[in-house]
Amino acid sequence: MTSSYLAGLNPEQLAAVTAPQGSTLILAGAGSGKTRVLTTRIAHLIHTGQAPARGILAVTFTNKAAKEMTARLQAMAPIHIGGMWIGTFHGLCHRLLRAHALEAGLPALFQIMDSADQLAAIKRLLKALNVDDERYPAKEVQHFINSAKESGLRAGSLDGAQPFERRLAELFAAYDEQCAREGLVDFPELLLRTHELLTRNEILRAHYAARFQHILVDEFQDTNRLQYQWLRLLASGGASVFAVGDDDQSIYAFRGAYTGNMHEFQRDFGIQGIIKLEQNYRSQGNILDAANALIRHNTGRLGKELWTGRGPGSPIIVHAAPSDQDEAAFIAQAVAGLAAEGVPLSDIAVLYRSNAQSRSLEHALFNAAIPYRVYGGLRFFERQEIKHALAYLRLVANPQDNGALERVINFPPRGIGARTLAQLADTAAQHGIALSDALTRGPGVGKSGAALAQFARTLAEMRAACQAAALPEQVEHVLRLSGLSAHYAASRSEADRLENLAELVNAAAAFVDEYTAAADPGLAPVGLPPLTAFLSHASLEAGEYQAEGAAQALSLSTAHAAKGLEFHTVFLSGLEEGLFPHEHSLNDRGGVEEERRLLYVAITRAKERLFLSYAQNRMLHGQVRYGLASRFLRELPSELLAHAGQREAAALDPRTTREREPSSPWHVGQNVSHPKFGTGIIIDCEGRGQDARVQVNFGASGVKWLVLEYARLSPA
Repeated sequence: MTSSYLAGLNPEQLAAVTAPQGSTLILAGAGSGKTRVLTTRIAHLIHTGQAPARGILAVTFTNKAAKEMTARLQAMAPIHIGGMWIGTFHGLCHRLLRAHALEAGLPALFQIMDSADQLAAIKRLLKALNVDDERYPAKEVQHFINSAKESGLRAGSLDGAQPFERRLAELFAAYDEQCAREGLVDFPELLLRTHELLTRNEILRAHYAARFQHILVDEFQDTNRLQYQWLRLLASGGASVFAVGDDDQSIYAFRGAYTGNMHEFQRDFGIQGIIKLEQNYRSQGNILDAANALIRHNTGRLGKELWTGRGPGSPIIVHAAPSDQDEAAFIAQAVAGLAAEGVPLSDIAVLYRSNAQSRSLEHALFNAAIPYRVYGGLRFFERQEIKHALAYLRLVANPQDNGALERVINFPPRGIGARTLAQLADTAAQHGIALSDALTRGPGVGKSGAALAQFARTLAEMRAACQAAALPEQVEHVLRLSGLSAHYAASRSEADRLENLAELVNAAAAFVDEYTAAADPGLAPVGLPPLTAFLSHASLEAGEYQAEGAAQALSLSTAHAAKGLEFHTVFLSGLEEGLFPHEHSLNDRGGVEEERRLLYVAITRAKERLFLSYAQNRMLHGQVRYGLASRFLRELPSELLAHAGQREAAALDPRTTREREPSSPWHVGQNVSHPKFGTGIIIDCEGRGQDARVQVNFGASGVKWLVLEYARLSPA
């Protein structure tokens, strides 16, 4: 057996890849080559005969990561991965449920709802039950349902102490009943239903626990409690679990991620030692030193120190601007300078804590004629015209899908208004049937009756045309018979939407190629109609992939969305108290620590250059906010920083001082307190003796000039 696949690994990576049988925890720092370690570990297990490919399960958090891992393994000749399961938690659960739909209590051709479809289904439920959507907003109900499911709870398990909570539990139960009637499954349901199936069905649990003797998990710090319990069930046959994660990069608590899983894993699986991957291959030394210094302020860490052999690199540039417009102008000017030096725009990113910050940045970039794209913006499967087409396809696959019918019953416009739809819903409810079955029983007179009858004929035509057609032809039939193609072709302004519909046909053709060429037919269980498989694929990938933008364009992104990316240069804007760290975290140590981890992630996206900026006042949500420098800036070593201007630097960093009168106890950058205005930071000093005065930024109380003789200031 060859060991060439081990060449080039550093000592820690080699120790991880060749770790002996048993469960292992790998603490993998940013840019430390964790994907290489994971794929090489799989290759090692197969090469050394420790496991056949079909005995390996690899779990990732994105389809992109799963595809990258598959591609790397396929490139490691002579690795053959047929029979191996590689995918996301949701993708693997979907696969298992397709194979055991009957045992799971699901229809064989169940459809998956993405987050947007789920929200639409909840809105439809609230409307049908005449629920006050101001007291019970659909998004709040959605969050309640998903949080419960991700905690492994059903509606019947919830004991609401208050009437509001009891009503939410009732809506949860009604929602589950609606999904069962229509054959629909949301994302959290995939995981919960799989966990319930494996918990109660000992034969199935024993089968999969015996098959998968090696389980590898990427981004372990992002697992929630239910995902961890799911892993424990699959590992109940004595499997070795190879968990790779970084507690310092856990930034998804709002999605249910639980960093405590890493500590519980050590206890539950008897982990004796942690292998740490600390050598960073991405960033230069100053960037890593800043990240290390920042994250040391968090408590309860497993602990590691990133390092690199690439040298210190450039200092980190810090800039304080009078306003968010000035901050954006500074960033645009700096980007233009970098581009002139030859740095590709596609290798530069501007990151921010809140999406609302992008407005002033986009304006400045537009004025500077700098092309940009908003990373994490609207993706292909989320676009309006694609959602319409998928809804028609869902009705072909599953006529009971009321949500899909409501979306397209009057699109393209066919004279079916809200009143007619309400009457149709009443008819369906009276007879206990789906909306599509009620089309011929609804209002039977006048224009509305004729429109409903014509829509019923259109759906029947679609199903007939698709019955014996290949998947790409099914999509073409639906686009033509639904009138979508003709609708968008009628307007020049909709040309891009028409092109996207054509791309949907291409996506269907590509899916067929992948489906038929898959090394493991289990990727889509044998016997599943291609249309159903394609719709599941579209739902599972909706919201993950960014549509392609201009090749040479700057990236704008939230810090959360930038995780997993890397750039030559990164600008981090809005480093102000209440913004980064976010105001919602300020009264909670755990919240501030998560914000610090988020900044750590953002900092480590940069390879060569890093810019940090701050605005003394910012227009946000329609109001001017006066900002104090983020506490995180004071946690960075001053020797790593260079300031864009002495006055701005002093306002930003309390350790940086201007020359001042020897007798003056006050200086720019000093934190002070005032009995009326509260705490603030001195941003300017002028005058001498009795005329001396200071300008102080008091945050919410604004910026004030105070004569020192009467100021009543004290050091904060």
